[in-house]
Amino acid sequence: MKPQLTIGHSPLLLAQPHGGTEVPEAIFRRFNTTGQALADTDWHITRLYADLIDDVTIVGTPIHRYVIDANRSPDDESLYPGENTTGLCPTTTFDGVPIYHEGEEPKGDEIRQRQLAFHQPYHDCLQQQLERLHQKHGFVILYDCHSIRSLVPYLFEDKLPDFNIGTNGCTTCSPEIESSVVECCSSDSRFTQVINGRFKGGWTTRHYGKPDRGYHAIQMELAQCNYMLETSPWTYQQDHAELLRVVIKKILKALLSLE
Repeated sequence: MKPQLTIGHSPLLLAQPHGGTEVPEAIFRRFNTTGQALADTDWHITRLYADLIDDVTIVGTPIHRYVIDANRSPDDESLYPGENTTGLCPTTTFDGVPIYHEGEEPKGDEIRQRQLAFHQPYHDCLQQQLERLHQKHGFVILYDCHSIRSLVPYLFEDKLPDFNIGTNGCTTCSPEIESSVVECCSSDSRFTQVINGRFKGGWTTRHYGKPDRGYHAIQMELAQCNYMLETSPWTYQQDHAELLRVVIKKILKALLSLE
């Protein structure tokens, strides 16, 4: 399945690996009621970032993360050893609840087939666009867009901060980029923020972030309570979202000002 691609010419690229809701019918039938609810979507992520800044490249995938997680390593190596997490082809929700009918979980060859059919095309597109922009500008900034419910006890204690910035200890981007994003997130006292807390940057950020070569990557995990209902039907809340979008726009503009 083809990735979703918007072509821009600035050095900023927005990656959106978890906003898709498409599930092939043969897989959807194997999901139980919990799995079919698709609860762990990065709901409305495209809408949240839409039209905040001109001339930006956006790479996304229509495939839901329950089919395959485009922000996981192809070899399914955990980035958070010892902590609860979900894998390349998740078999549980973020609450640790099974999403498949018993005995219907993907294994071996099927996982590899999904990786080739859905994961690889997304990353091929991402790599191509990063190289295009790097060739044009001499550097590129990959901003990985994510969101999650603010309360997920299976994954983290207490309520999640509003802005969760991940740079894997400032190894995936320059210190200037990291400090610029932190400063923007701190500019509105209505929101909380943390740098390299529970979310230090997923596989995308760590794989592509090579600041010594001019490839900078930073992950932003947003608490969904700031722009939507965190329970079904996951309604987008326009008034709250606009407050959040003001800060997000400030972040994106600040990143472009570092050219």
